[in-house]
Amino acid sequence: MPGHTPRRSRTRLTVAAAIAVAAALAATAPVAASQSWSGSTSPARADKDRTGSPSSDHVEVEYFNGPGSHPHHARIPTSAPLTKKQHSKIKDDGDVVPIKKAGPSNAKVDVVFIGDGYTADQQNDFHADVRRNWAQVAKVEPYAQYKDLFNVWAVDAHSKDSGVSGDPTSDVRKDTALGSYFFCDGMERLLCVDENKVEAYASKAADPDLVIVLSNSTKYGGAGYNDISSPSGYDGIATASSDNADAVQLVVHESGHSFGKLADEYWYSENEHTGPEPGEPNLSTLSAEEMAARQTKWHRWLGQTSPDGGTVGTYEGGGCCARGVNRPTENSIMRTLGREFNLPGREAMIAGFHKHAPAVSSTTPTDRQLRGAKRIRIEASDEARVRWLVDGGEARKVRGERSVTPGTLGVPDDGRAHTVTVRVTNPTDAVRDPRLRKLLNGTLQWSVKR
Repeated sequence: MPGHTPRRSRTRLTVAAAIAVAAALAATAPVAASQSWSGSTSPARADKDRTGSPSSDHVEVEYFNGPGSHPHHARIPTSAPLTKKQHSKIKDDGDVVPIKKAGPSNAKVDVVFIGDGYTADQQNDFHADVRRNWAQVAKVEPYAQYKDLFNVWAVDAHSKDSGVSGDPTSDVRKDTALGSYFFCDGMERLLCVDENKVEAYASKAADPDLVIVLSNSTKYGGAGYNDISSPSGYDGIATASSDNADAVQLVVHESGHSFGKLADEYWYSENEHTGPEPGEPNLSTLSAEEMAARQTKWHRWLGQTSPDGGTVGTYEGGGCCARGVNRPTENSIMRTLGREFNLPGREAMIAGFHKHAPAVSSTTPTDRQLRGAKRIRIEASDEARVRWLVDGGEARKVRGERSVTPGTLGVPDDGRAHTVTVRVTNPTDAVRDPRLRKLLNGTLQWSVKR
């Protein structure tokens, strides 16, 4: 058929079938890391083009064994540096395709998807998978309320093979652009990648803020790389299976670390927190009474009904410790996949969005005088309140406008320089901390002469 792109060569599982397979695999004995592959090095770390011995450094990753489960952590070896040959190959590979363009990159949050296990003939499939997965993320609050803050990009990476290593079993090998593989560190659902190749592909995008690797698979799995430092500026990498209905929840959880700087609210041992007050906004050693008395952490939300269920208070356990530290609610998405962000979590996420997307920006220069009928355009979120002022007095007739001219503003036509100011405020009640609210407000100013 003319213009038809062949669909990827894999069998799609129904959700019921995927659960059945997961249950059957979970019943088998776990595969040790040294048994997952021939030799002790995973495919992503055994590239023949690399020179020298693998790095002894490690990176911490987070993963989930199944939908509704609590996360686990593992430390795995970092990927070896790329060779010049690999850099050259990646530089010549693929395109950056806009999936959703809300505005200039310096004024928006840029989410970059990179596909792995998609052949040259399957790039349209990858783009469709990006749209579908982003649509699921965008339904979750506070993404839904602030969807106009996001640009979404797809970075094409052409793989020799279709699919992912370790799918469905540990002996399956695939030659892919990013080296995605299940059974990482012997953990079946831990989906690892070559993070240096991810960096090389992500840097093709103008300003990546969140990087998501979609691996071409129906198998449940993913990972969060949250302690890496990226030259491109993003805070971490999330990996997820492209065609598993539950895997996208991994991305939402990992973005809580990236954007909200939120801590995990689960524990998987009887460890007790004995250190100082945690720096993360959703963990505290204080009781609700102490928090209210000291006016700190999430004290403004105490007693409020939270979207993840229940009432905001102090619930023991979090940050991987069962005792000695408290979380805001019983069970948010930072504890269990499929849940909502709690109220303090939403506040932190919204503030995090605005660290990448300022409350107001403009492509109209502010460092030079505007003359004549030069139009002024600004970028601000849909729910923002916009007020324009001329020499300190409000031009009420253009209240709320994102594009104005000196004439519509009422700038006097007297040949003198006048000061035009735009003030943007966000009325949301989802952010109560005055320090964070400052990120939601902004002012720009121009000198205008007619």
